[in-house]
Amino acid sequence: MPKKKRLQTGVDWFELSTTKADWDAADPALLGTMLAQMHLIRAFEETVLELAGEGLVHGPAHSSIGQEGGAVGSIVGLRSTDGVNGSHRGHHQFLAKALTHVSGGTIDPNAPIDSATQEVLQRTLAEILGLAQGYCRGRGGSMHLQWFEAGALGTNAIVGGGAPLAAGNAWAQKHSGTTDLTINYLGDGAAQIGSVLESMNLAAAWKLPVSYFIENNLYAVSTRADEITADPRFSVRGQGFGIPSWRVDGMDPLAVYLATQEAADRMRSGEGPTVIEAEVYRFFHQNGPYPGSAFGYRSKDEEAAWRARDPLELVAARMGERGLIDDASIAELRARVQRAMTDAVAQLLEADPDNPGKRRIKPDLWPETSFVNVGVRGDGSELEGLPLLGEGGETRALKFVDAVAQVMDRRMELDERIVVMGEDVHRLNGGTNGATKGLFKRYGADRILGTPISENAFTGLAGGLALDGRFRPVVEFMYPDFMWVAADQVFNQIGKARHMFGGDNPVPLVLRTKVAMGSGYGSQHLMDPAGIFATNPGWRIVAASNATDYVGLMNAALALEDPVLVIEHVDLYGQADQVPAGDLDFIIPPGNAAVVRSGADLTVISYLSMVGHALEAIEQTRIDADLIDLRWLDRASIDWDTIGESIKKTNAVLIVEQGAQGTSYGAWLADEIQRRYFDWLDQPVARVTGQEASPSISRVLERAAIARTEEVVAGLEAVRAGFGG
Repeated sequence: MPKKKRLQTGVDWFELSTTKADWDAADPALLGTMLAQMHLIRAFEETVLELAGEGLVHGPAHSSIGQEGGAVGSIVGLRSTDGVNGSHRGHHQFLAKALTHVSGGTIDPNAPIDSATQEVLQRTLAEILGLAQGYCRGRGGSMHLQWFEAGALGTNAIVGGGAPLAAGNAWAQKHSGTTDLTINYLGDGAAQIGSVLESMNLAAAWKLPVSYFIENNLYAVSTRADEITADPRFSVRGQGFGIPSWRVDGMDPLAVYLATQEAADRMRSGEGPTVIEAEVYRFFHQNGPYPGSAFGYRSKDEEAAWRARDPLELVAARMGERGLIDDASIAELRARVQRAMTDAVAQLLEADPDNPGKRRIKPDLWPETSFVNVGVRGDGSELEGLPLLGEGGETRALKFVDAVAQVMDRRMELDERIVVMGEDVHRLNGGTNGATKGLFKRYGADRILGTPISENAFTGLAGGLALDGRFRPVVEFMYPDFMWVAADQVFNQIGKARHMFGGDNPVPLVLRTKVAMGSGYGSQHLMDPAGIFATNPGWRIVAASNATDYVGLMNAALALEDPVLVIEHVDLYGQADQVPAGDLDFIIPPGNAAVVRSGADLTVISYLSMVGHALEAIEQTRIDADLIDLRWLDRASIDWDTIGESIKKTNAVLIVEQGAQGTSYGAWLADEIQRRYFDWLDQPVARVTGQEASPSISRVLERAAIARTEEVVAGLEAVRAGFGG
């Protein structure tokens, strides 16, 4: 028989419940504040459901009725500088944080409404209705509520999507020398999501002050928790990552408060993350004003049993036992908060003149339609006054990959906010290609962060850092294809955040990656991501074909307040090149393509290593062509003046890129060119790309799948055949 030894994690995991002594010892002001906040949230949510029933809420109305105790109990003791974020069901968390902020943490249940509280109720309701006075100017609605001033970092429609962002906020808190903390609210469904588990691991490894607060309401829409996991005690997740955890009755706000205070003490003292699981119950269906029993997945008896444990009634009863409140005062509290909601609604709605007996939103409260694209990205004004790349002057020899490392070194020397993270960036003398050479030795583990293999977690963490604003993260993706592992964080979170939350909050983040076509790494390592990023909102894109341009483009990327994708190419890394002598401080701002050579017959447009291949092909075919190196690729940054001037001269265009047809950047660019310059084109925009297939491991098949000089020559000859046709 083999010898077996039972292993123990050694990590604390508590089930905490209150006693009569706890209720007797609780500060009356705390109990009164919890009761007042829960009544405010309850009245607010009832109003939302009422308006949803009238068809006035455009989109979902994810009510938190029944779950108020978890949010209020965990937030009432927080500072304004502590952060919270959550998921699609987040009204109660947002309101608890906002109310705690404006009240200073104390609300008298006998006088629960003042002007600041009334403003919170009205602006939150306005946001859910999609109105301009909302916290996100109506763009966020029910599922995307953010108020940075109050520490409400933003609720999130993607299940589990906020967990990495919360870790990033906690990293910023820790490394700014504060004792602040962050709470990420997630549901029972999210407790199985990869981004959540990756974030727990990263937070534990880096001892970040973040709590993963699991609101276990037993159902993901209609699927019971015990149907989706073998152990529905979701706080068990902490055991796998060395994170101490608490499990509490979420219908008992005092139990939640006490557990959160214990967890907060640990986080504020630098001991790392925590997990809190609060078992709660949503009294209504996933969305809208009907109970779950109306849809057949819950019984009326089950719902009645949970309603009998209403947290509002529990706190009122315990306060009554201590003589802190009576039935008349509770009734008056309820009436006051309902009047407050009536007043808020009156500011937003009016009688509908076209439908007697019905209400409508006041027309002048809607956002202006001209606001639709404002804030997708910033205006770039932060680049004004920075030194530009000059003409001529002395140069020095420098390989392309060394320029990558040296410009980052220079920026990190001058800007202590910059932190670099990614897999192996701190080892191997500069990562897998030497792009971060010397940086770890000079700046150490606090600024050069070697990450676990968890793209979702570290990319989202960088997104949280960027939203916080105290740091400027630079993320390295070893290969572009790995971005699809982190696609939610890259596109749904980072790319959309600025616009989605109202257009004001900067997201200064640089994402570096390399195209590796020709290196033999096969279909899941080699792609060109430019086409995918160009067709997703929020991102700027740069792609340099030489070391000098790389320096100027990276400097601009690191000065912008937008997320910027920096694409490199392995073929360029070893290239002997020249950069201006002296400090590498110049920028190449958006809207500055380079004319590599001038000609009269054809406009050739390219980027990255294909600029060199295009130049070779032009010389071989002796076609008199303009060759434009785009440098900036995204919709807002592309140099249409240079492109348009060339097209009006040549009347023909060839777009040259290396990668696959399906993810082609040139397809998007050709569409834009043909719509903008159709009247000047003598033939359709021509394109050189790779094949439909991703490159294979086989040297022969890989070469057949991508474009190089030979394919450009063929493309040039095809265009020449159309001259004069």
